[in-house]
Amino acid sequence: MAEKRRSGGSGILADPKSAKSDSDKEFLSQTGVGVLLRGALLKLVEARSEDPIGFLADHFSNLASESENGSAGCGDAEQTNTSEEQQQLGRAMWHLRLAHHSQRSAFNNNVRVAYELLMQRGQRRRVGGGVRGSIYTEMLRFLCSEGEVPELTAAPLLRRIQCHDHEAVPFELFRQGVLTCAVFSDYVRKSRSLYVAVCPCPDTPAERSLCQAVLETLRDALDTSHCADSARYLEASAKIAPCKLAEAMALAHNPGQTQTGPTMEPQEFEDAAAALFIARVRPVS
Repeated sequence: MAEKRRSGGSGILADPKSAKSDSDKEFLSQTGVGVLLRGALLKLVEARSEDPIGFLADHFSNLASESENGSAGCGDAEQTNTSEEQQQLGRAMWHLRLAHHSQRSAFNNNVRVAYELLMQRGQRRRVGGGVRGSIYTEMLRFLCSEGEVPELTAAPLLRRIQCHDHEAVPFELFRQGVLTCAVFSDYVRKSRSLYVAVCPCPDTPAERSLCQAVLETLRDALDTSHCADSARYLEASAKIAPCKLAEAMALAHNPGQTQTGPTMEPQEFEDAAAALFIARVRPVS
């Protein structure tokens, strides 16, 4: 009897473990946790975040917000819509920050996610729908602001690529707008570094002749960057060869000569460089 009980007992003890293992696998499969974790880890690898725990926390917070909005009830329509739009805009911006525009595949994927988040629910069901123009324009302003581009510097660019508030912005136009603002932000930061390169002292404005030589080099880079893809054309405008810059500076200034001529302030240089870029951006018709 004792042997029978021991034999029966071992069988009884083995079954709960097997059942629990099957139950755990079934739970993970039904809830989609594995897919969620895999998606989060792929985003983390893509972003190369220096704060992986914070990144994952933000990622799951965004997912939770999307879930809550999807199951929320109806309240005051106008207030609810405004709040929801701002939340969607915040989540879209989070996705757009994940990859630099030079990481073309990851960048385009994140732009697609942002576009889907910002699309109006009613427009999802319509053929030819898209993101509302007012939300699109607000997002472009945020992109320039986060890219350290002053509002006055960004304004002429935004006037070229923004849409009317009531318009439905298609994906390709949305992608080009986002890419243009991302490249423009890099370009403005590059122009600041070029000014520093020709400025003899942080407390003294740079010599105007040197600044004009650098601006001419930037103009040449833009004029000779022929490419069928407008995105690559814009990226080319952010690049300038150091050898060409040194050559232009040497022609404009004798190393033994002291600075006695007119000067150019940093903001004037930045505005002039920005104008060269903006002039080559095709306006949205």
